Amino acid sequence: MIILVLNCGSSSLKYQLLDMKGDDIYDLLAKGLVERIGMEMGCLKHQAAGKEKLVREMPISDHTVGIKAVLEALLDKEYGVLSSLEDIEAVGHRVVHGGEEFFCSKLIDDQVISRIEKCCDIAPLHNPANLLGIRAVQHALPTVPQVAVFDTAFHQTMPSYAFMYALPYEYYEKYRIRRYGFHGTSHRYVSAKGAKFTGLELNNSKIITCHLGNGSSVAAVVNGKSIDTSMGFTPLEGVIMGTRCGCIDPDVVTYIQEKEGLSPEEMSRVMNKKSGFLGLSCVSSDARDLNDAANSGDPKAKLTLKKLVYDVTKYIGAYAAVMNGVDLIVFTGGIGENNSRMRRRVCENLSYLGVKFDYEANVATGKDTLISLPDSKVKVAVIATNEELVIAQDTMHIVVNEEENN
Repeated sequence: MIILVLNCGSSSLKYQLLDMKGDDIYDLLAKGLVERIGMEMGCLKHQAAGKEKLVREMPISDHTVGIKAVLEALLDKEYGVLSSLEDIEAVGHRVVHGGEEFFCSKLIDDQVISRIEKCCDIAPLHNPANLLGIRAVQHALPTVPQVAVFDTAFHQTMPSYAFMYALPYEYYEKYRIRRYGFHGTSHRYVSAKGAKFTGLELNNSKIITCHLGNGSSVAAVVNGKSIDTSMGFTPLEGVIMGTRCGCIDPDVVTYIQEKEGLSPEEMSRVMNKKSGFLGLSCVSSDARDLNDAANSGDPKAKLTLKKLVYDVTKYIGAYAAVMNGVDLIVFTGGIGENNSRMRRRVCENLSYLGVKFDYEANVATGKDTLISLPDSKVKVAVIATNEELVIAQDTMHIVVNEEENN
């Protein structure tokens, strides 16, 4: 089954085209990125397997035009991989927030779209963009089935004492204020892949997954199900991130607003766009730049990287406690997969758990790797995440089941 996977942001969309022959048997036919949607000049970057890369600048006024550009690239005689749009059998969408509406992936229809719209209030930066992608595909490929895969769905197994905030209960009843968690597709994938890779039985395991990148979150996964995660009502909560502050005393928010004369919207921008690595280091939101600056002796860059290690270490300790032990710790995401120094510094603080670190294996990047020694009580692994594959797998299963039931 040929499936187009879309991840739509407010001004960009990432895509992959996969030929799914089975859950773990597939070919990546093409992938790409459309940037600067709605700006004066947009850009399409398209790479088909075994072919030259295509970079095309053009006005891309909205997501419908962006999807059209993607489909044209997939059909291009020189750079494409499809002979006809009829070759696309399904489209899978990453949808960031499913709230309490969705516990699993869903075939998209008018009712599902309406329920995704209900979640726009609590995900105003993400869900509207995801809906733009869904509607653009409806316009371009009206007969092709679409599936929504939700970032929050994996964490819907959290118990109430883990997801509730100790605010007046009426705010939960009126506004559904609670912890939802994000990166669920990644945590789901790497916990299952990590268990298989290290020889654990997923249904009898305690796993801590660390998805570390520009956005970061840590999750506690028991028997394949999420029981807690560091992100909360929004992706702002938890460990320090590229431009997000992570956990802070909530009274800091009102204090700064009063002192600086900021509106709620302006304060939200400070915490989401001007904080984290960028705000603390005064250097960059990119961990690679911080490494370079730290190596050159920059004290704020060093402080920021120490803060990341501290935050991750603290969550690992907390989740080991609530699970009453841990069998496997997984690092994934752009930082988790590629920053060997960060992994080493975190793991050097975990000897109390019985972690015995393999310094030599830790140097490897670009592949799934066991970075704990054979006699380590707790296994530690680097597992490359593949959210697009999970979206394609769910899409394939849902579409096939729908066809069989009709």
